Amino acid sequence: MRERQHLEKSISAIRSIESELEDHVGLIELGEEENDEAIVTEAEEALKELHADLGRRQVAALLSGEADSSDCYVEVHAGAGGTESQDWAQMLLRMYIRWAEQNGYKVETQYTNPGEEAGIKGASILVKGENAFGWLKTESGVHRLVRISPYDSNARRHTSFSSVWVYPVIDDNVDIDIQDKDIRIDTYRSSGAGGQHVNTTDSAVRITHLPTGIVVTSSEKSQHQNRANAMSALRSRLYDMEMKKRQESIQAEHDSKSEIGWGHQIRSYVLQPYQMVKDLRTGVENSSPDNVLDGDLNGFMEAALAHQVDGSDGKEVTDID
Repeated sequence: MRERQHLEKSISAIRSIESELEDHVGLIELGEEENDEAIVTEAEEALKELHADLGRRQVAALLSGEADSSDCYVEVHAGAGGTESQDWAQMLLRMYIRWAEQNGYKVETQYTNPGEEAGIKGASILVKGENAFGWLKTESGVHRLVRISPYDSNARRHTSFSSVWVYPVIDDNVDIDIQDKDIRIDTYRSSGAGGQHVNTTDSAVRITHLPTGIVVTSSEKSQHQNRANAMSALRSRLYDMEMKKRQESIQAEHDSKSEIGWGHQIRSYVLQPYQMVKDLRTGVENSSPDNVLDGDLNGFMEAALAHQVDGSDGKEVTDID
């Protein structure tokens, strides 16, 4: 039913665009016949607006998946490499927070696990707003940073990895059966940077789903709220797992065309010896890493969404050093 409604809406939108296009072209022809520059100018401006509207509708069409309209969780985890990769994980977390703020989304921190010297070992945020999951879902994967390490006294070039996982917040009406026997709930003292705001009670909550091994954590609220947040995150993770199972045949077809998949490297951020951010799935590049790390991600997201629909862009994308 939902697919049929979406199809009918798309057909209606196409017919509306065709009608508007014919009207504007007709006005231009009329203006040229009557040497009325005002009519021609007005129709040309309307055509420009129609072109811009087509771009907006194209993006909207890419955000028509089952859970695309939902809020979502974004988890960032540092890879091996100690302080360097933990600093990179914090840079990624900031990048997504900046992107969300710039695009009108609200962000709530679910938990943060600080690194020993700098950065974070892991963190989770909740991004709230229309199509949050639709936009962010293509960010799941491994992100690589190449730079001269500020933590290396010999100023050598380092390569660091961090992983990102995005999954949707599911509607309360979606039935996800979680039995008490299948979960283990642990409470512990939240870690922090020190000082008067460090938790002195075991308010942080970790829930482990035994059949799947999924672990979710919340440590920013009271124990009661942390438990509710963790259960919500667990339901979302299980729902996300079920969605992926349904799409296995489609994903298998896509994977046969590209080596990029969950858990694989999706983007490289090179700061030295040259500056370049390159998406390894689509080939999209940006020569201003500072802007990207400050939240300029829409170009990458739009290309990745289109790539998901196409399955392949027909080009072989190679890695960059």
